[in-house]
Amino acid sequence: MHTYARTLGIMFGVILFSLSAVITLETLLRKLFSFSLGGIDELGGYAIAVAAPLAFTLALIDNSHIRINQLTGRMPEKAQALLNVAATLSMALLSIFFLYFTVQTVMDTHTYKSIAQTPWATPLIYPQVIWLVAMLTFPAATVILAFRALARLLKRDWAALINQFGPVSAQQELQAELDDLKKREGFE
Repeated sequence: MHTYARTLGIMFGVILFSLSAVITLETLLRKLFSFSLGGIDELGGYAIAVAAPLAFTLALIDNSHIRINQLTGRMPEKAQALLNVAATLSMALLSIFFLYFTVQTVMDTHTYKSIAQTPWATPLIYPQVIWLVAMLTFPAATVILAFRALARLLKRDWAALINQFGPVSAQQELQAELDDLKKREGFE
């Protein structure tokens, strides 16, 4: 999963860096030469639509999504583990819903041969197919993690369910930041 997350992170970075470069170019062309490429807002929308599911997946795999854990840390180990399984399963269901919505949208676009109401008049099927492919990354990860959580549940491996699927504690976040700081400053 780490290689998968790294690949998605690189793709996310390339997409947003490219979008930033194009927006910068557009801004400079407008200010310096009173010339516009036109449709950069359309391109930005496509970039965000593709980058968002990559970011969802990356946050899920790196366990960096927001979960409120004020109460869970005070619960018994078994209750924490069961809540982590429920959270993992609900995330899988949410991602499948997102995928369903995406497929429906792409099918409607194909049926109606929709085009963007912009200067480029892009046939929407092209960017939406890319969006669909990007959206597949999220349910792929959530379903794999859900199966892993269920396997741990069947083994009654409460500690693994807490460590692998639970929210990161404030102490763990602080330690990770301190370790990262040491690496950046060359102490390790």
